[in-house]
Amino acid sequence: MSSSNELKATLDPTQTPANENGTSKNLILPQSLPENTSKSITHDPSIPSVSTSAVLGESSTMPERTPQCAGFDFNTASSSSSKEDTLLSSLLSSYATMGFQATNLSLAIDQINKMRQWRLSHQPFNPALEDESLRDLSIREKIRARIFLAFTSNQISSGQREVIRYLVQHKMVDVVVTTAGGVEEDLIKCLQPTFIGDFKYDGKALRKKGLNRIGNLIVPYENYRQFGDWLGPILHKMHDEQDAAWNQWRDTPRDGKNDDVSPPAVWTPSTVIARLGKEINNEDSVLYWAQKNGIPIFCPALTDGSIGDALYFHSYNRPSFHLDIATDVRRINDLALRSHATGMIILGGGVAKHHTCNANIMRNGADWSVYVTTAQEFDGSDAGAAPDEAVSWGTIGVGASPVKVCADASLVFPLIVSETFGKDVEEWRRSVEGCVCWIG
Repeated sequence: MSSSNELKATLDPTQTPANENGTSKNLILPQSLPENTSKSITHDPSIPSVSTSAVLGESSTMPERTPQCAGFDFNTASSSSSKEDTLLSSLLSSYATMGFQATNLSLAIDQINKMRQWRLSHQPFNPALEDESLRDLSIREKIRARIFLAFTSNQISSGQREVIRYLVQHKMVDVVVTTAGGVEEDLIKCLQPTFIGDFKYDGKALRKKGLNRIGNLIVPYENYRQFGDWLGPILHKMHDEQDAAWNQWRDTPRDGKNDDVSPPAVWTPSTVIARLGKEINNEDSVLYWAQKNGIPIFCPALTDGSIGDALYFHSYNRPSFHLDIATDVRRINDLALRSHATGMIILGGGVAKHHTCNANIMRNGADWSVYVTTAQEFDGSDAGAAPDEAVSWGTIGVGASPVKVCADASLVFPLIVSETFGKDVEEWRRSVEGCVCWIG
């Protein structure tokens, strides 16, 4: 998307000086107006001079490379003969100069393509910061960025699930972070469908009929009952495996050595999720493909939903099933730390967003970041916080050019994928063959 690249070049903070507060990066700074513009205005003697000065004053000159606002011309759509130049692709290419959130969507597409295309060979070897083993250019060409994908549960409740499954199925992301609903709704949909309803359905009437509403989606109570019936026996098997591991640890002779070693952490949220993905054994499932492809799914609030309900009921029959969240914190933080570059794609906010960002603090911030959310920053929430706030915390690198798209992710993320992960798939597969995210 050349128009997007031109726009990014114009907005490049290295081309734009900061103001005295250091806050004007990414702003186009035109040449200053003359100090007294009123002298250069020809006044109609019948009009007050102060008014003509205020209304008809001179304009500063925009920088030469500033893109001009223009939308998509549908008159040209039928004249295109190239199969690659589809109507959708052409339309999205025009978003760079459309303005408002269309331009931000174009910038998000550019940001994601950059995180996918980056190789360590794009930057020169730095003997002061890098190990000698990374000097070889052929090695640097095989080191790519680690991509974190975070999303809230409503993305899986909706048809966005199929988009996310595609990314995980084809190993296009490396780490997934979500909420409890993002785990269980994926599994529930393997058992029973979710239905399209209406935002205005009466809650009291739905309650009497045993129907749950998620926006304009309807999930019958029966779905959750079947999920509980499916999950219960699996929890018992996992509990058996936990107890067997602990008994083995207890019965292992130590001869006074390593007496302070703790029992093994059998289950963490991410290993539970991988196990459930294996148990569901359904190719429609995000969890199935994640465990099959070795992509960890982190969910620090795994108990905040139907899985938590099942664990609650399980505890009455069989107490002491343990989930070790500390081991998962170490795991996700190490994945961020042991990356030569990272990119974050975050749909929504809450714990999924914060957990992803917090992991990237460990490496002093992500290199590329895209937020898609309807939340705004005026209330001080993390969900609505602008990317520049994340820079202040160190979750996004100071040299990054993050993008926030203020829109419903169900509307725009499939469009973003169509111009990034969904394009030139075979070529991309060849380009990442043999690549790794870390050598150290």
